[in-house]
Amino acid sequence: MHPTNSATSSAARTAGSETCGEPIRLLVVEDSELDYELLLRSLRRQQFEPDAIRVEDAGGLQAALADGHWDAVISDHHLPRFSSTEALRIIRSEGANLPFIIVSGNIGEDAAVAAIQAGADDYLIKGRLARLGPALRSAMSAGAARRERTAAQAALAASEQRLRALTDHLHQAVEAERAEIAREVHDDVGGMLTALRFDLSWIERHGDEAIRGRAHQGLETLNQAVEAVHRIMRNLRPPALEAGIVAALEFLVSQFEARTGINTHLDCNRESIDVSEQVAITVYRVAQESLTNIGKHSQATHARLDLVVQDEMLSLEISDDGVGIRTEDLDKPGSFGLRGLTERARQANGWLEIAAGKRRGAIMLMIPLTPQAAARLDAEPDA
Repeated sequence: MHPTNSATSSAARTAGSETCGEPIRLLVVEDSELDYELLLRSLRRQQFEPDAIRVEDAGGLQAALADGHWDAVISDHHLPRFSSTEALRIIRSEGANLPFIIVSGNIGEDAAVAAIQAGADDYLIKGRLARLGPALRSAMSAGAARRERTAAQAALAASEQRLRALTDHLHQAVEAERAEIAREVHDDVGGMLTALRFDLSWIERHGDEAIRGRAHQGLETLNQAVEAVHRIMRNLRPPALEAGIVAALEFLVSQFEARTGINTHLDCNRESIDVSEQVAITVYRVAQESLTNIGKHSQATHARLDLVVQDEMLSLEISDDGVGIRTEDLDKPGSFGLRGLTERARQANGWLEIAAGKRRGAIMLMIPLTPQAAARLDAEPDA
């Protein structure tokens, strides 16, 4: 049956002589013409002026939803070829967050409760429509609140997406700038320091005793400067990454252990791991920042890095025997290092878990190495 516009029916014209009320665009799912007209008459008595159409099946409902804007939907529960449950499912699947009221003569309590849980705003019994007006106004108010909430959530999601895009761009820009600075330090400063070493060596060989002593002191200072430059270059762009992520982590661990005195061990189930530049940088920076935090805050005597590649997934766990990470430390306004690690992991399509509130500090990084592994990771609810 085609949708029936209320303005074309004789009963609607008769009802039009009643007191005008609040205009409302109403979509009614109902197979009985008589019940439809009684519904409209009841609404007019309760200070509404409905502009309504009636549909009886899924096709009619979908066509009506596509044709125009509606303020609310009122649906019978049982129809010969349709039901309120199916109607509500279609409306929600179409993305329409319309107020939805069930008006039926034979809906049981269990079915009514199920309908409310599924998203219906209210239900009424045919022949007892005195509450229809207040129920409709309440449903419209709730629908407006839902739409505002949905719009706010969409705006928040868009804002978060823009923030993540900016964060990704900043990380990439920082790494590119670090690499450029490291090259300039190597080419310019390194070259000048090398030339200075030759000059001081010549002076040490050809000067008198006093000059040779000062030249020797200058060479010692120069050696310290060269070591500082090399350390800065390693921090900016670890040259060990050219040999692979395993070699880079081995070098990082050895340098950390020598600098802090904390016994640190790296265990890996592969001698070498072939990963992209982005994954290598992410793994290295997570390990570097984690070890820095261990050295500064953990009071640990032992630390351990476990690097594992299995089932197209890379995992890195960093643990220590120190005081652990307090839960409140994760929420401190200035804890950008920990937040940065999380963003780095996300940028590489992975995730980072920080075990807070425990005696043993632990950070777990997981990164998929293939699109198939990334799909599996996305499907895991806890990821």
